[in-house]
Amino acid sequence: MLIFKRHERCFMDNFSLYNDILDSLAVGIFTVDLNWEITSFNNEAERITGFTKEEAVGRKCYEIFRTELCHEGCYLKQAIKSKTKIIKARNRILTKSNIETPVDITVSTLCNDKGRIIGGVESFLDDSVRVSLEKEIKYIYTFEDIIGKDEKIISLFKTLSSVAQTDTPILITGETGTGKDIFARAIHSRSHRNNKAFVKVNCAALPAPLIESELFGYKRGAFTDAKADKLGRFQSAEGGTVLLDEIGDLPIDLQSKLLQVLDEMMFYPLGATRPVKINVRIIATTNKNIKKMVKDGLFREDLYYRLNVMEIEIPPLRERIMDIPLLTDHFLQQYSKNLNKNVKGIAPNAMKILLEYPYPGNVRELKHIIEHAAIVCNNDEIDIYDLPFTFRERKSQIVAGDMKTKGSSDDKNIHKEEDMLLHVLISHGWNHKRAAKALNIHRTTLWRKIKKYGLQRKSVA
Repeated sequence: MLIFKRHERCFMDNFSLYNDILDSLAVGIFTVDLNWEITSFNNEAERITGFTKEEAVGRKCYEIFRTELCHEGCYLKQAIKSKTKIIKARNRILTKSNIETPVDITVSTLCNDKGRIIGGVESFLDDSVRVSLEKEIKYIYTFEDIIGKDEKIISLFKTLSSVAQTDTPILITGETGTGKDIFARAIHSRSHRNNKAFVKVNCAALPAPLIESELFGYKRGAFTDAKADKLGRFQSAEGGTVLLDEIGDLPIDLQSKLLQVLDEMMFYPLGATRPVKINVRIIATTNKNIKKMVKDGLFREDLYYRLNVMEIEIPPLRERIMDIPLLTDHFLQQYSKNLNKNVKGIAPNAMKILLEYPYPGNVRELKHIIEHAAIVCNNDEIDIYDLPFTFRERKSQIVAGDMKTKGSSDDKNIHKEEDMLLHVLISHGWNHKRAAKALNIHRTTLWRKIKKYGLQRKSVA
């Protein structure tokens, strides 16, 4: 009895040590028996899947790792059936919150001390960072991809081509929709870092409490849910480029830490006692007036001057009018192909409106306008009535604002809207749903306007 107790205590001590070792690893690990029931589940497996040990142990593995392969080509089954020691593969799992997460998995048979297979073991890594980086690489632009013949853009190309060859920090400024991130990607593709990662961090989209951990990463135990080490965006971009999009939204308490990165190329991840050295190029973009923010105490002056070694200002679309036809043609070809249509051009009256509009949303707004027009266009040429109704309405308001006289001009605008409504209704066979979509208005609004002008469908003899 004493010997049995001693062996039992030894077993429990070893089992506890075994679990402690598994929980200390920065990789998800679980084991199953021959009935596919989970027998162990470590801390990182909890973090990646969202399931706790208590929820996972005793359940079938396919109830926790809900993937198509679980029933069609389970790697664990393949390993046990073929007695293969290791199978490496990539897969996607559904977490407890039903979020699809890419994982890099390794499976192996689990044998007892006599070599008999008693189950399987699977280790898996969260592959989200790699997948995200691969997506970023797909959207790398070159200067040749940027549409523009305006002298301001040509001058910009010359400057950026020279700057791209250096590791100097760059601050790209410009209004919303001017394509600041595209210019940043083009700089990266022209640089000596173009075979390394380009990592974009949207400072405006990340909640303030998460920005520091996203940028700099953290060590296991740094806070309650930090069950394993996590690399930050700077380390993920090692050797490449980090784009800090909307830098003006970076909390001021993190600006000093960013300044340290720029000056020393090193930082401390959350919970770390040793600094991490990195080698990255930093590009920042903003649509805000950083100089004014410095004056108002909202942005560190020393960080501004450190970033502002090279400031590039992207001109708004209204200042590069001659590029509008080029951009329009480019977007039209793109959407015509995607929609499997044969829209070849734009009518002069529609182009006139496009050239006169001031584009507060810049190139992005023009792109959306052409996308809408390509969708609703039923001919080989975009007409004025194919342009979004809200866009034409804004254009009319701008023109009306510049007019000194009223009276007869108001009557003309009323007749224009009435004629336009009639034209769209006829061209869509008086189908209110399609006509409202073409006009980019709600069907209720269309119905009110039809009633307002007393429009009726004429019977055809």
